[in-house]
Amino acid sequence: MSDINVSEVLSNMLTAAEGIFDQKWPQVKDFAETEFEKLAKTLAQITKLKLTNQITEGEARILLDMQKNTARTVMLALEGMGLILVEQAVNAALQVVKDAING
Repeated sequence: MSDINVSEVLSNMLTAAEGIFDQKWPQVKDFAETEFEKLAKTLAQITKLKLTNQITEGEARILLDMQKNTARTVMLALEGMGLILVEQAVNAALQVVKDAING
């Protein structure tokens, strides 16, 4: 896939994360929207760089890990968010991106 529709992917990421956060969603919604928007845009850029051979697969993985860690850190800073819950939400959101890229 050469281009990622950031708006579509973001919407799907938020839906996936909302399902994980469940009742805590109203508490984290604003932060999640901001972080996942940054994440979606950055992942689109990483994909573009990888597809145009400007970065290697290894560099793409490192950049992805850095972005995951940033999103995780922001979510964990919210009071009451547990590591497992945040990890599940970030992973659910990233699965959407993986499906979009591999689709």
